[in-house]
Amino acid sequence: MLWQAQNGPVDAITGDYLAEVNLAENAEKYAAGTHPGWVETALGGIKLSLDVINEKKIKVVLDGGALNPKGLALEVQKMIREKGYDLKVAYVYGDDLLPRVNEILDPQKGLLAHLDHENDSVKLAKDTDNFLGDPTKPIVSANAYLGSRAIALGLSQGADIILCGRVSDASPVIGLARWWHGWSETDFDELAGSLIAGHLIECSAYATGANFSGFEAYPNEELINIGLPVVEVLHNGECVLTKHDALNGFVTEDTARSQLLYEIQGSVYLNSDVKADLTDVSIKQVGKDRVHVSGIKGRPPPSTTKLGVFYQGGYQCEFTQSATGTRASIRKKFELVELQIRDRLTKQGKLDDFDVLLFQHIGVPEENPSSQLAGTAQIRVFAQAQQQATLYLLLRALMWHGMQHFSGAHGSMDFRTALPRPYLGYYPAILEQSLLDEGVFVLSKDATADNLQGVNHSAGHNSVTEPVGRRANYEPTNPVPLASFSETQTLPLGTIVQGRSGDKGANVNLGLFVQTDEEWDWLRSLLTSDQLKKLIGLDWKDEYAIERVELPKIKAVHFVVYGPLHRGISSSPLLDGLGKGFADYIRAKYVDVPVKFLKK
Repeated sequence: MLWQAQNGPVDAITGDYLAEVNLAENAEKYAAGTHPGWVETALGGIKLSLDVINEKKIKVVLDGGALNPKGLALEVQKMIREKGYDLKVAYVYGDDLLPRVNEILDPQKGLLAHLDHENDSVKLAKDTDNFLGDPTKPIVSANAYLGSRAIALGLSQGADIILCGRVSDASPVIGLARWWHGWSETDFDELAGSLIAGHLIECSAYATGANFSGFEAYPNEELINIGLPVVEVLHNGECVLTKHDALNGFVTEDTARSQLLYEIQGSVYLNSDVKADLTDVSIKQVGKDRVHVSGIKGRPPPSTTKLGVFYQGGYQCEFTQSATGTRASIRKKFELVELQIRDRLTKQGKLDDFDVLLFQHIGVPEENPSSQLAGTAQIRVFAQAQQQATLYLLLRALMWHGMQHFSGAHGSMDFRTALPRPYLGYYPAILEQSLLDEGVFVLSKDATADNLQGVNHSAGHNSVTEPVGRRANYEPTNPVPLASFSETQTLPLGTIVQGRSGDKGANVNLGLFVQTDEEWDWLRSLLTSDQLKKLIGLDWKDEYAIERVELPKIKAVHFVVYGPLHRGISSSPLLDGLGKGFADYIRAKYVDVPVKFLKK
């Protein structure tokens, strides 16, 4: 935050501190009085930067209030009062529905629809909704994803620093742009443009060189102390993505395309303020570290928003063992580990007590290895169950065979992850925005926790909405015969294709793109849904589903793969529970690449 304030001109600073799970992880501690409820680094950032913020009159809008935005606002107000600054603080309320969640989820009224319910092809993971009415799985947090209305309202009332809880990641940018440019709630093209502007900068340095598949073309030294992105939102909703010159990193069409494609739902990106149609999005380099983004169209928002519900799902544990040898011998060693454990649990009559019991092989050894580590692979055992005692049986089964292990078994002596620990289940629901009581409270200068002085402003609701609708899903438009590209060479897809992937609850999104028109004709013709299934390989399961769209002006094919992350990151059994490595896995798969592209 201090770097953004110090190293160049900015009118406002936004901050996205909330992943889907970290609200829930602290909810029980907050309820018990052992956690402040807000993200402590958000307060630390403001404390570090407040002098510069005051000097430059920079507006600040953060979601670091988490479970307790009022508490964070009061802490900031106290800090401002002590320094004698003339800054007005406000907090946004209305996202926390935990006090009402049992009423909202009343079985007599029917469970709130799952976020993916409109896709008939989607099969929800086992136990996705089994928490309903189960007293052993209490709900620990339920937060709605708010839009920009309360933020823009607070700014119009003179607030300089606004602390939010669970707003959507881009809402601070939308709210600032809406207030700055004086847009109305029906300026949908402009709002949609600011939604994408917010999306481009919401993920730290992901638009300035981090998490970038093309990083190998740059010296590693450029990727140390990367500057965070800055977005200039124009009056028509278009934007320029850039960064401060004084900081490391780089902003190119490729870093912008990568971040645009990250964790989107397809060609229409949803927010409780607006729908952003990305079909004709265009990204153009207009200078060093300056990329212009245009072509985004807006439509009325849905009447609904997302409600993230987390509940106590049970217990889980995991442990790994290492093996060294040839590929064939390691495969047989890992098969023995699974056979021994399953045999012991079966003889005890306890195998069926596990909700999840997986044996995952990680890596393959180098042939004729150059070192022992190069010739080593691991097996990861992951388990979930309703009772801690069930998971302790897994440990005992491992210990039972402790001296009957395969040749050369070894690994870390730290077994802390093997001890049962609680995990949170996740249910992303769809909630009518009319059920929200959303607003902003602007604190007076003398406000304290014991004397909450200030003015409350209700944000109301959207006056114009439209149904979510089915998301686009289609195979290549006017495909070009792959044979027409002439001579090919079998190489990793990533030789010429860049990409980005991430999690959307239980699902993984994947965006892949190329540079030239001819490469685009090849990529979109090659990457059918069936081809992606082949590239996924042994990880593909018939219960998964795929949606596919094309974004021709940025030469990208985008997929959503429904189901691989099970119930989402808080309880996903995958090693890559956030789906971040999925794009690089697909890019590592071999395909027939036209030789003419390699010559370029």
